[in-house]
Amino acid sequence: MNKSDVIIVGGGAGGLLSSVMLARKGVKCLVIEQNKILGKKLLITGKGRCNVTNNCDNETVMKNIPRNGRFMYSSLSGFSTADTMSFFEDLGVKLKTERGNRVFPESDRSQSIVNALVEEAKRLGVRFVRERVTAVNSEKGRVCEVVTDKCKYPCERVIIATGGKSYSSTGSTGDGYAFAKALGHTVTDLKASLVPFVTEESEPAEMMGLSLRNVTLTLFDTVKNKKLYSELGEMLFTHFGISGPLVLSASAHIDSVERERYKVQIDLKPALSEKQLDDRILRDFAQEQNRDFINSLGKLLPSAIIPVIVSKSKIPPQAKVNSITREQRQRLVSLIKCYELTVKDKRPIDEAIVTRGGVSVKEVSPKTMESKLVEGLYFVGEILDVDAYTGGFNLQIAFSTANSAAEAIALDLAQ
Repeated sequence: MNKSDVIIVGGGAGGLLSSVMLARKGVKCLVIEQNKILGKKLLITGKGRCNVTNNCDNETVMKNIPRNGRFMYSSLSGFSTADTMSFFEDLGVKLKTERGNRVFPESDRSQSIVNALVEEAKRLGVRFVRERVTAVNSEKGRVCEVVTDKCKYPCERVIIATGGKSYSSTGSTGDGYAFAKALGHTVTDLKASLVPFVTEESEPAEMMGLSLRNVTLTLFDTVKNKKLYSELGEMLFTHFGISGPLVLSASAHIDSVERERYKVQIDLKPALSEKQLDDRILRDFAQEQNRDFINSLGKLLPSAIIPVIVSKSKIPPQAKVNSITREQRQRLVSLIKCYELTVKDKRPIDEAIVTRGGVSVKEVSPKTMESKLVEGLYFVGEILDVDAYTGGFNLQIAFSTANSAAEAIALDLAQ
């Protein structure tokens, strides 16, 4: 077997892009992937549509990285969201920008992104081996070999692009963290991020499947009396609690859940002030004076949430609209503007979109992604202690860091 200039451990987003970038510069690459399918986690991102990046500037990307965002400055400068879009469009993947500047393939199929990466890598001569890496070894402070369940591969440069611990069924089993630790690296606490909330209340189960758009979700820490997150967007009620983009991003602000500490407040009508909402309700009531209260909110709220709102308002469901008092109406307004749920827990890390925590960025060069402890060792993507909100930002982290590693390795080999 021909010796490779670089071995890439992991055939996901970061591993595939770095292999393409290296091969384009004439670098011989070997990608070792334990799954039969390359880009397995990429295939399920964005509900199978692949939110490949976000159509925004670098500052916006860094604002959407709640921890260690500044670490990304150099790599984003070298490979921005615009570069990601150009990269895929040059490979024949037509893209579109949707709500929140989220970028998807026009096909609405993540397979389009995976195919583009794999086909380009193979066209450029990148070699792929389906084996499980069991160790990455070093000698005298430099990487010397990658060991798999079948073979040993001597090498001088290794990119670890194994992903995190989320969605372990896709191959993200946390092996990369073990390799990093064995080579002397610090791995920060690993936790679920971008993960749904389990609520104390059972009400979400009554509304299971209801998706809300254009609502404002605020996450509140009652112990510190502090607003942790607030954003306009979409969310979803489930059998266990709440999910959707707003909830996933809010989850990035909680380390660990303490009973009764975290509250989610949902403004169901953020475009209206309390006065405007009251006026709107009065107009609706005026048109339906003899109707029962429970049948009077159809123009204002989705049908699935009406029984819950009616119950929490403590206004009798069969009360005639024309009998509802000003005080009762104010309770209804306050409830619609601040429907509150209590966070009981986060769903397990295996259901998280990304892993919070990873290889300490203090031990990695932000310009090259090379280890400061072991020569020839590079980390890209989710294995690093950098994670972002939803919206294509986490894939952008993978692509930008992969490009930085590829650029640095190609430059090193050329000298």
